[in-house]
Amino acid sequence: MSGTRELRSSSSELDLDRPNIEDYLPSGSIPEPRGKLRLRDILDISPTLTEVAGAIVDDSFTRCFKSNSPEPWNWNVYLFPLWCFGVVVRYLILFPARVIVLTMGWIIFLSLYIPIHTLLKGHDKLRNKLERSLVELICSFFVASWTGVIKYHGPRPSMRPHQVFVANHTSMIDFIILEQMTAFAVIMQKHPGWVGLLQSTILESLGCIWFNRTESKDREIVARKLREHVHGTDNNPLLIFPEGTCVNNHYSVMFKKGAFELGCTVCPVAIKYNKIFVDAFWNSRKQSFTMHLLQLMTSWAVVCDVWYLEPQNLKPGETPIEFAERVRDMISARAGLKKVPWDGYLKYSRPSPKLTESKQQSFADSILRRLEEK
Repeated sequence: MSGTRELRSSSSELDLDRPNIEDYLPSGSIPEPRGKLRLRDILDISPTLTEVAGAIVDDSFTRCFKSNSPEPWNWNVYLFPLWCFGVVVRYLILFPARVIVLTMGWIIFLSLYIPIHTLLKGHDKLRNKLERSLVELICSFFVASWTGVIKYHGPRPSMRPHQVFVANHTSMIDFIILEQMTAFAVIMQKHPGWVGLLQSTILESLGCIWFNRTESKDREIVARKLREHVHGTDNNPLLIFPEGTCVNNHYSVMFKKGAFELGCTVCPVAIKYNKIFVDAFWNSRKQSFTMHLLQLMTSWAVVCDVWYLEPQNLKPGETPIEFAERVRDMISARAGLKKVPWDGYLKYSRPSPKLTESKQQSFADSILRRLEEK
C-alpha cells in the first residue's frame, strides 16, 4: 500500500525520473587542485552536455522496456540439485503436457469454428455469438498451457454501446488473458507470421481493428473505425491499449488520447503480473512472440491479477489529454505502476535531423560564448 500512497501523493510525478545532475557532482567544500579540469566545468560549457550526463545517470525511458533478470538463488551446493530437478520437471514433463493441451484445444476449436464460419453465413447474429464463445475457449486453452493463475476482480464486462475498455500493456498475452473472460474487439499492430494469419482470419470475425505504425494514413482510418465500432449496438466490447507498446509492468508510459476523445464511457482495466515464476514482459525487439510463448510454457506458472475498475466519463471542462492522465492515474495506482512522462512510440523512432541539428547548433553556440569569455 505504501507504493500506492506514493503514486497518489506525489504532485510532481513527471519529475520523478528526471535526475538532478547537481546531486552527482563533487561538493564545493571538497578542495581540488588548481588548473585541474573538473566535471562541473565541462558541464557548464553546454546545457546539451548536462542533459547527456543526466540521461547517463538515470535513463528512465530505457528502464521501461527492460526485462527484469531473476535473482540467482540456485548457486548453492544444496539448492543446485533442486534447481536441476525443477528444470527436468518443467521441460520434460510440464512442457510436453502443455503442448498436448494446446494442440487438443486447437483441434477442438478448428473442428467447430470452420463449420460455423462457413455454414452459418446467413445467420450473422448466431454465428457471431458462437464465434465469440469459441475464441474465449481457445484463449482459455492458451492460458492453461502456461498454467495460468489469473484472478479477476470486479464485474465482468458486458456488451453495451458507447463504451471502451483501456488497459496497461505488458505483452500480447494481455489480450489472451482478457479475451478468455470476454470476447473483446481489439486495436492491434499488424504482425507477420502465424499471428498475422490469426489476425486476418479468426480475430477478424470479432471486429478487431489493425494498423501499421509506419503508415500515417492508418491513423485516420483507425479513428473512423473506432467511432463506428463504439456506436454500434451489436459490436463486441472494444479493448484499447493506449500506451501503444509493451512496457515491463513496473512503469506506465503516456496514454494516447484517441480512446478518450470518442465521447463515450471509458472502463479502465489494470493488469499486474507476479514475477515469482516468470517475467511476462514481451520485449518484441529481442524476442519473437513464438519464443515468448515457449518461455511461458516452460515456466512453472503465469500469475496475474486483473482489476475491472469503475467506469469513467469526461468531466465538464476536462480535455481528452487530462482525461487520459486521470485514467492512467487510476490504473497505475491499482497495479502499483510508476508513472513516467514518456511517449512509448519513442521506442520505435529515431531523433529527427532537425533535432540533431538544433542540439549541434546549441552546443556550438555555447562553445563560442565560452571562448569569447576567455
